[in-house]
Amino acid sequence: MTSKESQQKRVILLMIDTLIDDSIQASIERDKVPALKFFIEHGYYYPNVVCPFPTMSVNVDSTLLTGVYCDKHKVPGLVWFNKKENRIVNYGSSSKEMFKLGIRQIVLDTFYNLNHEHLNREKLTIHESLKEKGYQTASINTLLYRGSTKHKLKIPFVLSYLTVMAKELTTNVPDIFSYGLLAKRTSLAKNLFALKKYGFNDKFSVNELNHLISNDNLPPFTLVYLPDFDQRVHKNGRTDIKGLQKVDKQLQRILNKFDSWEEALENNIWIILGDNGQATMKKNRKKALIHLHELLADYQIVKLKRGVTSEDDIVLGVNERMTYIYSLQPEKVPLADIVSRLKQDKRIDVIAFQNGEKITVLSGLCDGELHFHPDGDLTDDYGQSWFIEGNYELLNIEIRNKKLIYKDYPDPLARLYASLHSHDGDYIVASAKPGYEFKGEGSPTHVGGASHGGLHKQDSLVSIIICGTNSTPKYLRTVDLKEWIESLV
Repeated sequence: MTSKESQQKRVILLMIDTLIDDSIQASIERDKVPALKFFIEHGYYYPNVVCPFPTMSVNVDSTLLTGVYCDKHKVPGLVWFNKKENRIVNYGSSSKEMFKLGIRQIVLDTFYNLNHEHLNREKLTIHESLKEKGYQTASINTLLYRGSTKHKLKIPFVLSYLTVMAKELTTNVPDIFSYGLLAKRTSLAKNLFALKKYGFNDKFSVNELNHLISNDNLPPFTLVYLPDFDQRVHKNGRTDIKGLQKVDKQLQRILNKFDSWEEALENNIWIILGDNGQATMKKNRKKALIHLHELLADYQIVKLKRGVTSEDDIVLGVNERMTYIYSLQPEKVPLADIVSRLKQDKRIDVIAFQNGEKITVLSGLCDGELHFHPDGDLTDDYGQSWFIEGNYELLNIEIRNKKLIYKDYPDPLARLYASLHSHDGDYIVASAKPGYEFKGEGSPTHVGGASHGGLHKQDSLVSIIICGTNSTPKYLRTVDLKEWIESLV
């Protein structure tokens, strides 16, 4: 395909939450997903795209939009501690945590602060970059959406009433913008059957995209988020065929808007992408959950409803299979003391913290330490150079001819480095072994199903399907997609 031909095509990126190879292959074997099978047969399929760490949607989407890891875009995860404001930031992990932290603050953080205060303003999003180059873009149902056009978000009456918030928030959005019932393009009547979760669901997303297709109003780049499959995998595990079958029916609705499925590929480049993976969880609740309050019982842990007090020692930022653990008083509670307690639990496979200029990695699974920092004499498959010493087995790394070979933990050095430079504070990063999940005061649990957040490849590898172009990303990582997408537009 020539550059001119590529530029004539519109780019449509469908982000399917938790699109992974296990469920795709199981569904294709049973011939349950004709739309996905059609896209795969008419394009390129890669099952091993590396997503950012922590493997949580807000971090992944921030990386997709900005083309950098969280050390530069500054959204550390779904739950984290804001040292400057002395409070826990939570974008809606569970209803229990929402009520304890306060619905008003969570709504404000999710609908406004995430895009306009927390996401680094110095890093342009794909919408802002393309706007500068004269291209229109569209965002449909993505939590991360920052663009260059002023827009008033209309807060639904119930949320406004419960949170005593203004009915409108002034935001910066792409040229074409849909955001559940807060900003919709189709009529309410057409969306009455899709009002679940205030419109943040697959049916609503597809309604909005199909409205653009029907009115020949697709811009050069459109990003659409389909969130429903994530909860299905959380409950039913990595090979939820029925859940993916429901997603596929929505993809069929999109393809059916064209005269033929083949015609859908003629004038459009389609990118179908997962955001994060999920790791299989054990069925025994007692074994599966790592209760941090028990493990760290000797410390005064911040209570969600009360907030930070002068008596507190540590704060927990639990992101399912990953957690941030902050020391509020490093002189009294050194990070090394917290690490020694975490090491006693064999369900925790990666423990990391900043140690001077280096990052130190330990594990509850084996002895020894690993130390690393950027700019050394060893290189990896992504063109990154590293200094590394100690027990390589802690991150399951091999070294051959000064080349780092990653196995169970994809791109582990860059992703750990990013998480430990993503925000201010004295903190540890811990990741659980597959089968296990951290439990905080009100954090959600997924015993017997699947969960994510961790560094392991089960959490970290997602699938991508590319149709309508012979161009592919330089590297198969979410962090490398922005530059590639802009080249397509």
